[in-house]
Amino acid sequence: MSDGSETGITTVKQNVCVIPDLTIKDLLSAIPAHCFKRSALRSSLYVVYDLVVISGLYKSATYLDTFISPEHISLPHPLLYPAARFSLWAGYTFWTGLFATGLWVIAHECGHQAFSESKLINNGVGWVLHSALGVPYHSWRISHAKHHASTGHMTQDQVFVPKTRSQLGLPAFDPTKEDILGSSVSDDVMKELKEALGDSPIGATIGAATYLLGGFPAYLIRNASGQKRYPKGTNHYNPGAVIFAPHQRESVILSDIGIVLWLAGITGSIYAYGFWTVFRVYLVPYLWVNHWLVLITFLQHTDPLLPHYRASEFTFPRGALATMDRNLLGGCGSIMGWIGAHATHGISETHVLHHVSSKIPHYNAWDAADALRKRLDQAGLQLQGAPGGWGEVYRVFKECKFVEDEGNIIFYKNASGLAATRPAFTDGSASDSGIEVDKI
Repeated sequence: MSDGSETGITTVKQNVCVIPDLTIKDLLSAIPAHCFKRSALRSSLYVVYDLVVISGLYKSATYLDTFISPEHISLPHPLLYPAARFSLWAGYTFWTGLFATGLWVIAHECGHQAFSESKLINNGVGWVLHSALGVPYHSWRISHAKHHASTGHMTQDQVFVPKTRSQLGLPAFDPTKEDILGSSVSDDVMKELKEALGDSPIGATIGAATYLLGGFPAYLIRNASGQKRYPKGTNHYNPGAVIFAPHQRESVILSDIGIVLWLAGITGSIYAYGFWTVFRVYLVPYLWVNHWLVLITFLQHTDPLLPHYRASEFTFPRGALATMDRNLLGGCGSIMGWIGAHATHGISETHVLHHVSSKIPHYNAWDAADALRKRLDQAGLQLQGAPGGWGEVYRVFKECKFVEDEGNIIFYKNASGLAATRPAFTDGSASDSGIEVDKI
């Protein structure tokens, strides 16, 4: 997005997003048949592998910890011993959190029935794994299925739903001073918007950090970043919440039982081993898992290049393709990029494919994603984003502030009221509430 300006007006050259008219048959037919095969044995081996890695990390940390003392190593200052111990356990929590996110991903696959051919095995394994990570398995499975059915839908999607201009209490849109598609805005409107949104590097940093650490629990407990039309107090623990149908009540209660057992396990462990032991061995890695989950999913669904739809323009294929693949930790170099993808089973790297067909297990998703990308290339769709990491979260957090109340295909605008992207259609059959858009 490049800037140009006239007196009192800022104009930008926007990217063009091709709005797809592909059918689900077009997309699924591009995927090789073997990719749809699910194996309980193969999936279980990945669970075992993740647990072995995490156990190895714990054993390594506890073993090395015994050597951090004057009896074993000589350091030039006494304070370097606690600093070394802190660094050791900080490294443990980071890597454990990353590989435990892999377990989270497998539990998530259970919710999609991608773990095996057996629904009983899928839900049993998923309930155990997600409960152990503080997630109400069935409750989240239900809302997540709705998210997949309506990804990018402004009134039906369940999470990462953009706030509109009016919901944020911003100055009303003025067609004499700004373009509805966000290609130009007057200086006085830009100033008003920046003041109202409080745009600053420090604010963006604090906002992004808070989002990464507390975003997922906040979503479960109070529907933070969730569907705006849901009533206040909506959460994933109430069987009567609007998220759930009456026949799903028992599943939600079973999920709540899992959370009660999880809390009891943490409490009992603190009583038996002490708070600080539980804190460094489990609670900090748990926070890392939540951090990675929010970072990965936020960047998959939020970017100035991705469209959101209102009802008249939404289709399932359009929603599935309103997502983005990213290489987790790829910005830290190829080795870290490989580790990030490997530890989290490619959930960030094959996400578009996952939205096209969520029953494909992660070990087949790589081949399926490669095949799907070839079909999307033919349709002029490039859905590969920048590598996933903290810098990208900061950039997206600053660039994606609000969407307009008008229009059926909309893109995020930044704090200046400018949008990086505008829609384009492959034919003249689609519309955007009478707003003139590009056709290609």
